[in-house]
Amino acid sequence: MTESAYARAGVDIDAGDRAVELMKAHVAKATRPEVMGALGGFAGCFDASALKDYRHPVLATSTDGVGTKVAVAQAMGVYHTVGWDLIGMLVDDLVVCGAEPLFVTDYIACGHVVPERIAGIVSGIAEACAGAGAALLGGETAEHPGLMGVDDFDMAGATVGVVEADEMLGAELVRPGDVIVAMASSGLHSNGYSLVRRVLLEDAGLKLDHPVAELGRTLGEELLEPTRVYALDALALIAGVEVHAMSHITGGGFANNLARVLPNGVAARIDRASWTPSPVFELVRRLGKVSRPDIEATLNMGVGMAAVLAPDAADAAVRLLAGRGIDAWICGEIVAAPDAEGRVELVGEHR
Repeated sequence: MTESAYARAGVDIDAGDRAVELMKAHVAKATRPEVMGALGGFAGCFDASALKDYRHPVLATSTDGVGTKVAVAQAMGVYHTVGWDLIGMLVDDLVVCGAEPLFVTDYIACGHVVPERIAGIVSGIAEACAGAGAALLGGETAEHPGLMGVDDFDMAGATVGVVEADEMLGAELVRPGDVIVAMASSGLHSNGYSLVRRVLLEDAGLKLDHPVAELGRTLGEELLEPTRVYALDALALIAGVEVHAMSHITGGGFANNLARVLPNGVAARIDRASWTPSPVFELVRRLGKVSRPDIEATLNMGVGMAAVLAPDAADAAVRLLAGRGIDAWICGEIVAAPDAEGRVELVGEHR
């Protein structure tokens, strides 16, 4: 068969078609009753009449990527875990306002389409969508020869959710006396990898296949630990107790992200002694000689999500989350601070 001009330019349409066939079974598992049509259409369609039972539905949307963690996946030849990272970054931004994720669309760019690789990435995205109760409604795989190396890839996505207007969470509900409950991260999640890769791989010269005693596994396995997806657990918490605000702890660290959901006139006081970060955080700090302010402003330090609750709801919240397999604890409180603009104070020392 004569090679097409497009193929000679580096774009393999047949490989793209094979990738779609390989991913179909995975995508079929990430659905909802409102999804209309099948994979392969020009647009994904969602039956919005499902919103008619809402009194005042508000749509929420979020878009994000995985960042330089994809470089670790590429080096390790492991592709499905970064799909979880993408969905975690998307749906857990939605849920902090109280929104239920409805659907996700994704975009994968690569230098050369390897069907098995693309299907591996999408399998992780689909599994995580199912774990968040969202449909994988559509996506795009783009081949960029000459712009990206043959093994290079990057990924991004967007999600849409819905919440009743009078049930939205936010800073306006937060008041002095509220209690802050932290939810444990699964590790580094998907933020700060430019620092982590520089410190561990470049400066310290560690190898991804190198076993690290304090981690109990290889460095690569630790760095590819998927982001925890909290969406369904957070929604269960919102349904079960009085939640005033939530914060997804991503780039910028605990204090900077929590400050985003605090009103003027209060401060959040967080006790570091209430938890012990997993060993990877100390490894980065020690090998990189990173100051505490720097590392706390970059990494999540063991907290992936925080909820600001009515004080009499805190103990029930911890029990509810524990019953769902989420390690959670009371880590601080909201105090009056008339001169503050949503200030967060970190006190004490980690255990």
